[in-house]
Amino acid sequence: MSIVLKNIDKKYGQQLALAGLSFEIGKGEIVGFIGPNGAGKSTTMKIITGYIPPTSGEVYVNGLNAVEQSLEIKRLIGYLPESNPLYVDMYVREYLKYIAGIYGIRNKVGQKVEEIIEKTGLAPEAHKKIGALSKGFRQRVGLAQALIHDPEILILDEPTSGLDPNQIVEIRNLISEIGQEKTVMLSTHILQEVEAIC
Repeated sequence: MSIVLKNIDKKYGQQLALAGLSFEIGKGEIVGFIGPNGAGKSTTMKIITGYIPPTSGEVYVNGLNAVEQSLEIKRLIGYLPESNPLYVDMYVREYLKYIAGIYGIRNKVGQKVEEIIEKTGLAPEAHKKIGALSKGFRQRVGLAQALIHDPEILILDEPTSGLDPNQIVEIRNLISEIGQEKTVMLSTHILQEVEAIC
């Protein structure tokens, strides 16, 4: 199994965000995590990626404990958060080289960046600053940064939120293509999104 959650609870003060959540995602699956806004999708994804700990319960990613081995897990996972935090004053290539450095990629960084730019369809916009890109291309930059270290698992939090219909189709196709090689978990509150991708 790629991802295993056992009886996860998460409290923010007195607010219970997750209660007794358990599920498993097998290697090579594309899984949709659907629910209304405020249902705990983002919280669950942050727990899986090791960005926040659960209040109780156990999380395993490729057999590693998400609380005790969070750094190792971060190397296995490509994560696109809902807010897609990007450095808008950086150029696309510059930003991806920066992210590659964070992941410790030292060999053939330029080649790796060009491969990811090509794979995510960023080539026509790669010479621009991120702040000058449309929302659809910013999402592509977010996907590119999540893929730059060639993770085994991709976790995408509402990857098509706020995109126009053409951009949604492009991002859906890209995720489906990526899902042929990796385990993918994506969250959404739109049922058609899950039907189209998973």
